[in-house]
Amino acid sequence: MRQAVLRAPRSLDLAEVPVPLPGRGEVVVRIRASLTCGTDLKTYRRGHPRLPFGPFGHEAAGDIAAVGDEVRGFAVGQAVVFMPTAPCGRCGACSRGRENLCETLFDDIAVGTYGEAVRLPARVVRRHLFPKPATLSYVEAAFLEPLACVVHGWRRLGPGGGARVAVVGVGPIGLLHIREAVRRSHEVVAVGRRPAALALAAQAGASHTIDAARGDPGEALRARWRGGPDLVIECTGSADVWKAAPSWVAGGGRVLLFGGLSGGAPAEFDATRLHYGEVDLIAAFHYCTADVLEALHLLASGTLRPGDLITAARPLDAIVEVFHDLDRGLGSKYAILPQPLLAVGPSPVWSPRRGDGSPWR
Repeated sequence: MRQAVLRAPRSLDLAEVPVPLPGRGEVVVRIRASLTCGTDLKTYRRGHPRLPFGPFGHEAAGDIAAVGDEVRGFAVGQAVVFMPTAPCGRCGACSRGRENLCETLFDDIAVGTYGEAVRLPARVVRRHLFPKPATLSYVEAAFLEPLACVVHGWRRLGPGGGARVAVVGVGPIGLLHIREAVRRSHEVVAVGRRPAALALAAQAGASHTIDAARGDPGEALRARWRGGPDLVIECTGSADVWKAAPSWVAGGGRVLLFGGLSGGAPAEFDATRLHYGEVDLIAAFHYCTADVLEALHLLASGTLRPGDLITAARPLDAIVEVFHDLDRGLGSKYAILPQPLLAVGPSPVWSPRRGDGSPWR
């Protein structure tokens, strides 16, 4: 079968590899749709601190192609959506309810969704494999993983803390954060650099947008809200934004550090601002099963419909070109379709306008 393999930074190719076979408790899923993401783009550019180079991609939905021994409740041909990881349930972090910090989280991970099939480890099958809701296309269902991460970020924030929210970075993750903030009845200002992305932020519900290329975002935020926002959600993965965000938030406010930096990168903060301004820094990483279930409900119920965040649908053969485009800032989130015609589900959101790779709406 065909499989995209990342061999080194910016060294991606489409290889012929053996079709995976399921072991005990495992399943093999034939990929119908896989989505690009910011994490994959950063991995493409510089590698990943937790994962080696190799099979590439982790957001996907498809059909079960093979079932291993001792698998119950799933059958060949069934449409499914899955998460790439699942906790062990036995380590110290899991025993404290911090499943996203499981000590063996990355020992068994389902990567390689930019391909025609992927093998799901037994722990993923037990905890994070789900029938695809009939209301969702395969493309929409594949948003489960990024949305679960966003839900986890909001769970980390907890209730309260004010209703003025600034989302910094308006890629797909930032846009999902905007939609979740609006769903929670917060007023949202979006901060970004690309006019097209800021326009999408306004469509997602941001009441105001700030072009960070035209001046100091902190001054613009304070001009919009006296004292600044109650919450800043950092979605850029930029050390400069990490450093600046505590000065943008109002006194007593919070900063959600959502966009990860490169492995080992130092982060600087103004200690005076943190201490005398009582600014809370909150980190968010990955997801727990509760986050996954909430995200699945938001998608299946139609509460959040993220299909319009897709820049374009492209065939698997174009995967190298897609990452060249992403690396140059062309588009933000692509749907990779090994079998394009089969990727369209019952949802009216996903009807291809034409088959030349242009955006689907």
